[in-house]
Amino acid sequence: MNRLTLLLSLTLLPPAAGAASLTVFAASSLTDAFTEIGRAFDARTGHRTTFQFAGSQVLRTQLAGGARADVFASANDAQFTPLLGSVLGGREVFARNRLTVIAPLGSAKVRSVRDLAGSGVRLVLAAPNVPVGEYTRRLLAAVDQAGTYGKDFSARTLRNVVSEEGNVRQVALKVSLGEADAAVVYASDVTPALKRTVRVVPLPTRFNQTAAYPLGIVRGSANADAARAFAAFVKGREGQAILRRWGFLSP
Repeated sequence: MNRLTLLLSLTLLPPAAGAASLTVFAASSLTDAFTEIGRAFDARTGHRTTFQFAGSQVLRTQLAGGARADVFASANDAQFTPLLGSVLGGREVFARNRLTVIAPLGSAKVRSVRDLAGSGVRLVLAAPNVPVGEYTRRLLAAVDQAGTYGKDFSARTLRNVVSEEGNVRQVALKVSLGEADAAVVYASDVTPALKRTVRVVPLPTRFNQTAAYPLGIVRGSANADAARAFAAFVKGREGQAILRRWGFLSP
């Protein structure tokens, strides 16, 4: 058998015995980290993992409507807890995240959190039912409570919102394209690629919010063993190292 014939025969080999086709529903902010985790997991196990990335609220609706998946990883509990018992068999936090403010690299309009309420600022946020949108509004409430930037800071800031997006990657894209003067995203969304077009605006630690990411196995999964193996990989040493490399915090 010549080398070309050997390579072709290897390519056409059926998957290893016990290999599963796994479907993972995951929050948009997990796109880079979970894509890398999926490649590593598949290489070690022989499984084939497919991801559906979207806003957690979209994935929750799909799962509640009967969409078939094996694992759900959400960016907050609000979109996860209602599925416990009926759709999901359990909950375990596998990562945490923090918020950050971004602005276009060449713009000086927003230099601090105070500037978000400035006249003429075009602000893009995620919609309130999107996890990062919920955390952002908690941040604004914390600023209001402290009174650091004057009366009704959050109301003045929200008046500057020109667009509310359905997931955090769409929020970041608006700033990257110069369609907004500022936005609030997760720290993990400031990827090497995004850093070429945006800068990070300092966000006082006392106002920041911590996002907890829960993961669960879908009840009735046809690939329950593989789903549990994936969850264990995410929570294990290699999965956690990948998450940290993409800017996530340990659970």
